[in-house]
Amino acid sequence: MIENLHLIIDVCLLAFLVLIVFAAMKVTNLFVATMLFGIFSFVAALLFLDLDAVDVAFTEAAVGAGFSTVLLLAALRLTGAVENAKHRHSTLGLFIVVLTGAALIYGTADFPNMGDANAPVQLHLAPEFIQLTQEKIDIPNVVTAVLASFRGYDTFGETVVIFSAGVAVLLLLGMGHVEPKNEPEQNMVLWVVVKPFIALILIFGLYVQFHGDFGAGGGFQAGVIFASGIILYSLVFGEGYARKVIPSRILPRLAALGVLIYGVTGLASLLSDKPFLDYNALSSNPIAGQHMGIILVEAGVGLAVFSTVLLIFYSFSGVNHNE
Repeated sequence: MIENLHLIIDVCLLAFLVLIVFAAMKVTNLFVATMLFGIFSFVAALLFLDLDAVDVAFTEAAVGAGFSTVLLLAALRLTGAVENAKHRHSTLGLFIVVLTGAALIYGTADFPNMGDANAPVQLHLAPEFIQLTQEKIDIPNVVTAVLASFRGYDTFGETVVIFSAGVAVLLLLGMGHVEPKNEPEQNMVLWVVVKPFIALILIFGLYVQFHGDFGAGGGFQAGVIFASGIILYSLVFGEGYARKVIPSRILPRLAALGVLIYGVTGLASLLSDKPFLDYNALSSNPIAGQHMGIILVEAGVGLAVFSTVLLIFYSFSGVNHNE
């Protein structure tokens, strides 16, 4: 009964996602399209949550429904609210899209059934990761152990990619500055209501940062949440005030510092004649070393993500003049 209910919910959410995609394709108002993409991300997060992928749902909600929507709204300030009326229909493009979609659907025929206990991932990877997490790391959240320890190389590469994206946006758009006339009008009611929410967002970011060992969360999600708090402050009180709280000039340095913290943690292992990112070298007790290493690399990820996300927002939302 419960399995059938989950299946019905998944099918309904998937159908809703398809409807949102077709609606986004049809509308010409870019603001409406942006709101539809935000709804799409939120529904996708609900689908991931129903599939028990809590960490993925957390990330999708924070990045897709949260930051990406705000970033697209900021980008509209540099373009316009209405799509260009001239449309070009490409038969070749449609053929490529249909062919690619058909190939992907055909490839799913070899997939194991959802929740199949005999699937390769359930017989090999999952039991090994669960056992090694209990024996060598001793933290409740296996996802954090996999991302920060077992797959530390991959996560380090992802952190470098995020930093590179921020640098690319900075080189293309610059950081910009905000003129006083572009600041929002003062609204005392809104200011009073929003102030406690900003404090709660930042506190929740701290909780997510340091609770990743025990539940959903970690440096990536915490970085986006911290940046969202500053972005909310910018939208309500004005970007000029936000840039006084977090000056734009320090963001590239903070992002580089986050990557450096991650890399230096790995170099410390090499200096102790251990493999790169082998946290056992950080303490005489291997489990304590794993805990210390995970805290350090997650702090580096959180700092890099926070700085890069806020840097990108400043670049898109500021007037396109160099400071």
